[in-house]
Amino acid sequence: MPVKVFVIDDSAVVRQTMQHLLGGDPEIEYMGSAPNPLLAAAAIRKAVPDVLLLDIEMPGMDGLTFLRQQMAERPIPTVICSTLSTQGSAVALDALAAGAVAVVAKPRLGLKDFLEGSRRELLQTLKAAARARPRGGMAAARPVAAPPARPPVRGLHALAVNKPVVLGSSTGGTQAIEALLMGLPADCPGIAIVQHMPEKFTAMYAQRLNSLCAMEVREARDGDRLQRGVVLIAPGGRHMQLRKAGGQYSVQVLDGPPVNRHKPSVDVLFRSAADCAGADILAIMLTGMGDDGARGMKLLHDGHARTVAQDEASCVVFGMPMEAIKLGAVDEVLPLDQIAGAVLRFDARG
Repeated sequence: MPVKVFVIDDSAVVRQTMQHLLGGDPEIEYMGSAPNPLLAAAAIRKAVPDVLLLDIEMPGMDGLTFLRQQMAERPIPTVICSTLSTQGSAVALDALAAGAVAVVAKPRLGLKDFLEGSRRELLQTLKAAARARPRGGMAAARPVAAPPARPPVRGLHALAVNKPVVLGSSTGGTQAIEALLMGLPADCPGIAIVQHMPEKFTAMYAQRLNSLCAMEVREARDGDRLQRGVVLIAPGGRHMQLRKAGGQYSVQVLDGPPVNRHKPSVDVLFRSAADCAGADILAIMLTGMGDDGARGMKLLHDGHARTVAQDEASCVVFGMPMEAIKLGAVDEVLPLDQIAGAVLRFDARG
């Protein structure tokens, strides 16, 4: 059965372009469109789509308000189609926290050419979203207990052994990462994260996490040290690798072609971790579509690193963890709310 998609966007150009792009794929059924959520609500009550493609900034009712209402009444997998502006990025992150499964970035200028050039990625995202199980916002994924407050003196972290953590995720990962990090104390091992996310979104996402979590969270810069109490998020549109020199870990942020259709790529991070850290590392695979990171996790596993994957029941999309499990790359499969405990056990063994 084709994936039924309904488009909600106040731009006539976007609606027309989406009709053209989606109508050309036999695996997708373009159900129709609406210029605002009020008209859309009436249409989707009559015929429920498999996926909503939703703009954020619209007159009458904004997309975020509509999304929250829809998730409370009848969750439908939703992909956000948002501009690359600072304001648009911030609200799109709020939408991911409210239960949207993915974000497709769009520019303010050259919109039609951009969407047509991104057709393959857009279609893959919509098809994956149809298999997602939206959670209705972060309330469904809150950790059991809040972490302790961030300590004022961070120099003490250097006194403890730093056995780093590398983590990869995609669809549904923004919520999962937030839930995981909120369950960790301030002096945890350093964590390097690749979350599939458009350029310009990652800096704001890191700021959001930093305001919520006990650990210090920031978008990675080339040469940043990965030390205890620090979480580094790979920038959108750039790869991130782990490096070790003089017993200290740092990250290299670099350009390059997409790997497994992604930039940043989880495989790039995991392969570099296997090269420089060996068994002295924990690798985590969270929810996401596709197989990015599975082969890198196998290298880590074969090098005696500790490897953990999120279980199917707690995943929004059980793609990346499943592929890693199929390769025999995973030591332990855990529900999301138990993965923070796995990090703490790994640290205690140090």
